[in-house]
Amino acid sequence: MHTHLLAGLLTALSAPFIALIVVLLVMVTLWDAVWKLIALWKSARHDQLGWFICLAIFNTAGILPILYILCFQKKTATV
Repeated sequence: MHTHLLAGLLTALSAPFIALIVVLLVMVTLWDAVWKLIALWKSARHDQLGWFICLAIFNTAGILPILYILCFQKKTATV
């Protein structure tokens, strides 16, 4: 008797949990895509082929592109 109740409870909780995971996955994917595109653009504009290849290959949820943008991109002279 308790087994059916537990199975029903787990089934009822699994749908919102799966929806939450899907939403979080979509948000992380969009986050990574935006940072990756910005970093790829900057590395291509500054002729940094090694960084461009690394940024294009590795998926790090935005960590590597953010590090590149903040620390490793060539600084342009502003007038």
